[in-house]
Amino acid sequence: MEEALIDWSRIQFAVTAAYHWLFVPLTLGLAMVMAIMETMYVVKKDEFWKKTAKFWMKLFAINFAVGIATGLILEFEFGTNWSNYSWIVGDIFGAPLAIEGIFAFFMEATFFAVMFFGWDKVGKKFHLASTWLTGIGATVSAYWILVANGWMQHPVGTAFNPDMVRNEMISFWEVVSNPVAVTKFFHSIFSGWMTGGVFVVGVSCWYLLKKRETRFALSSIAVACLVGLVGGVATILTGDSSGVHVAKYQPMKLAAAEGLEDGGRKAAFSIVPGIEMPGILSFLATHDFNGFVPGVNDILLGYTSNDGERVPSVEEKMYRGKYAVAALEKYREYKDTDSEKASHMLDAFKKNEEFLGYGYIEKAEDVIPDIPVIFWSFRLMVGFGTLILLILVLVQFFHCRQKLQNMKWLQILALSAIPMVYICGQTGWVVAEVGRQPWTIQDMLPVNMALSSLSVGAVKATFFIFLAVFALFLVIELRIMLKAIVLGPVIEENSGNKVESGNGEER
Repeated sequence: MEEALIDWSRIQFAVTAAYHWLFVPLTLGLAMVMAIMETMYVVKKDEFWKKTAKFWMKLFAINFAVGIATGLILEFEFGTNWSNYSWIVGDIFGAPLAIEGIFAFFMEATFFAVMFFGWDKVGKKFHLASTWLTGIGATVSAYWILVANGWMQHPVGTAFNPDMVRNEMISFWEVVSNPVAVTKFFHSIFSGWMTGGVFVVGVSCWYLLKKRETRFALSSIAVACLVGLVGGVATILTGDSSGVHVAKYQPMKLAAAEGLEDGGRKAAFSIVPGIEMPGILSFLATHDFNGFVPGVNDILLGYTSNDGERVPSVEEKMYRGKYAVAALEKYREYKDTDSEKASHMLDAFKKNEEFLGYGYIEKAEDVIPDIPVIFWSFRLMVGFGTLILLILVLVQFFHCRQKLQNMKWLQILALSAIPMVYICGQTGWVVAEVGRQPWTIQDMLPVNMALSSLSVGAVKATFFIFLAVFALFLVIELRIMLKAIVLGPVIEENSGNKVESGNGEER
């Protein structure tokens, strides 16, 4: 029964998170694209750039609205499905989420209202500032969410309170400046820029294929392709830093992503099974071709790290973890009746406290995540990401030479990059989250200790309800967005009811 509850709770949260991430990167990317376009309007005083910015702003608004709804549901699930998690680490995890809700989200929503509804109600410069601040608000909002997620990957700045049986924050600054969170933030933001750039380039190429709104399409490509290229290159660079952090703090995730059973020095990077690049994995993980990278078996049996530190076997961690659990229970039993025994049990607990989470692992093999899922997700992410970057380079190259308008094959390729970039984003999070299993918080809190006391039937029912609602929302959003794209960048002229298309032709 517990196994089924874990599985259904995990899949419900996974579907909600994956659905929410359909909207976040596009929000981040479109915010940058439309802010640059409106800046062009204010600087050049050209109404064409105003019309261009307004069109992409319309698509931003549609995406933004659905993204908010899914984000709220995601946060509610911590209280409904993962109440033990919320109790044990709520002091730490709740702080960045509260800041995100009180400060960043309200900042984003306030300036969004001015940006979307205030074109003819406020001055040009104030409106431009509102557009930039909407994007900044979305970025700041993402930072606090990723601080929370980064802490789950690498918990810092906290201490366990044996009297309350929960973790408490001891250093807000350590939590906020967690290197894993900072790297994850920049990686996510830049991948959002790449997503927004690819989306605008792809839609603009659809107009070129239809021989519509040519000036609008080419001008949009000029801005968006640059944003996408900067985002793509920066995503690679921050991904390199992220790989070093994973190797240091989550070696099992790295071993699973590489399908590495037995590690060693000069470890090879596997492009696909059977095709390897000697020494590359060691370099990516440690920035040293001779660096030691542990494999799955090394982690299970214990190994010596590159720093010369002995890492115990999983069996030893489990033994010491169970000892910590027993000592904690005895301490709580004696603390009000026998202070001497309580003090002795507390000392025993503190000596083994770092392995407390392993005390709830049933067998050593449980710490191995789903290797095939992570292995192939990582390769889909890297493969499609590389292909997308190549497409953007080609688009930029031929656009600068004013040849893109006549290159149908490249326009089709750019349009096909839209689903590719979404696959990149989704598989990236699969690697990050599935690769952390069986931990909700790395090495601290396993999934089976984070659950709420719910019936499997209740979780199943809400899962299918959410699935139906999400599917409905997605269909509605796609229909509205596609209708707006097919209509094109039109405006109502002040002088009458004439409607103008993006290339200046009356329709």
